[in-house]
Amino acid sequence: MAQPLSIEKITNKQKAALLLLSLDVETATRIMKQLPQDDMESLTIEISNMKGVPSGVIDHVLEEFHQMVTAQEYVVQGGVEYAQVLLEKSVGFNKATDILEKVRAITHVRGFGMLKKADAQQLASFLQKEHPQTIALLLSNLSPEQTAHVITEFEEGLRLEVIYRMATLGKVSPTLLSEMEDVVESIAEAEISQSIGTMGGAKSVAGILNKCNTGTAKMILEHFEQKDSQMANEIKRLMFLFEDLVYVDDRGIQRILREVDKKDLAMAMKVTDDKLKQKIFSNMSERARDLLKEELQYMGPVRLKEVEVSQTRIVEIVKQLEEQGEIAVAGRGGTEEVFV
Repeated sequence: MAQPLSIEKITNKQKAALLLLSLDVETATRIMKQLPQDDMESLTIEISNMKGVPSGVIDHVLEEFHQMVTAQEYVVQGGVEYAQVLLEKSVGFNKATDILEKVRAITHVRGFGMLKKADAQQLASFLQKEHPQTIALLLSNLSPEQTAHVITEFEEGLRLEVIYRMATLGKVSPTLLSEMEDVVESIAEAEISQSIGTMGGAKSVAGILNKCNTGTAKMILEHFEQKDSQMANEIKRLMFLFEDLVYVDDRGIQRILREVDKKDLAMAMKVTDDKLKQKIFSNMSERARDLLKEELQYMGPVRLKEVEVSQTRIVEIVKQLEEQGEIAVAGRGGTEEVFV
């Protein structure tokens, strides 16, 4: 018979398996999907072999994970010395040192992690000294919200150039990212190591523009239309999603429903969540609502592509009505877009 796991003999892979087992199925599945195939397979084997693990071992693994996550956060916020001081206050010198050694052994603090903590004005001040391509690469690794705040601080020419380069980044080679390491290290004192992957693109820019105020977004899109009309159309298409109908006020929903084909509406709502369905149902007459619910109830399986086509047609109507000023979409651009 296999010996029960002990704190002294448990391996890192077994710790990972126990951590996944302690999570709900949905969260554990999302994490597994992010892992390389080999790691996923080996972890699956470890999980299948987990039997009769003492509660003390599980508690130890969870506590160790929490301490290491906390340590990483402290390092990102203020560096290793800052993390050491804070950890010592809670777990003592020896334990704090041990935790930080483990953190150093398994990961490097990413320069982007430091940048994510920076003030928008400070970050913009630093970045505007760099080449637009470098700025585009760095901003593509930040959140749309932070990027929107940063590009607002740029002067117009730099803002337009950087946004265009972000939209056209595509594949980024490890060599180029290696060159970028030096730039980030100069302010973040951290390394960046990242394999080739897709960065930026129209979807990234659309997410950023959705967080900008309407005036800034329109100005950037007008520039795109002059420079690359196809890219401008792709960004426009991605800037409003069917799910964003929840941000349209009731009067706007009623106006949209007058223009939408009823078959498209039923098809588009096939995969929507209850919140959006309720939003739409509450803005229909009782008869129209009953007919739509009946159609949804008896609608058989449909291709996802067909649903997306119907949603796209409705989104086009929404964008047209918004451009004409007949409806307003709340939630874009902070206080400048607050409705009272």
